[in-house]
Amino acid sequence: MTLLDTTGLVNDAYLRMAAGQRPGYGSSQEFLAYASRVMRSVVIDLVRERQAERRGGDMQRITLNTEVIGGAVAEEELLQVDQALESLAKLEPRLCQVVEMRYFGGFTEAEVGAALGLTDRTVRRDWEKARLILRTMLGE
Repeated sequence: MTLLDTTGLVNDAYLRMAAGQRPGYGSSQEFLAYASRVMRSVVIDLVRERQAERRGGDMQRITLNTEVIGGAVAEEELLQVDQALESLAKLEPRLCQVVEMRYFGGFTEAEVGAALGLTDRTVRRDWEKARLILRTMLGE
């Protein structure tokens, strides 16, 4: 049984970034935003893989410890959040970036602000706005 913890998530994200085509990073802030997006894809891919296994896919069992993203979250909920984020990205790309960095990257408001060139207050407002939109999309 494989367990994805913080170290595992960072390792998998690094391997994907090293193996993939490297976009030009104009700054460390752009790198952090990209790394958050990669971490999101690692978590979502593992959830999808695990659900495929439940439907009779590969017999190897993988457990996902979602402590990495702030608490135990059901796999279905993660997939719903991912779909809602895809919709949010079409409406408000910056809000999606803020959510990726806060939720999947674990960054503070100050770190997100520095990475995106925003004030802490703007990040806080974007975070609240994104959470309200996502709650509406998720039917909460």
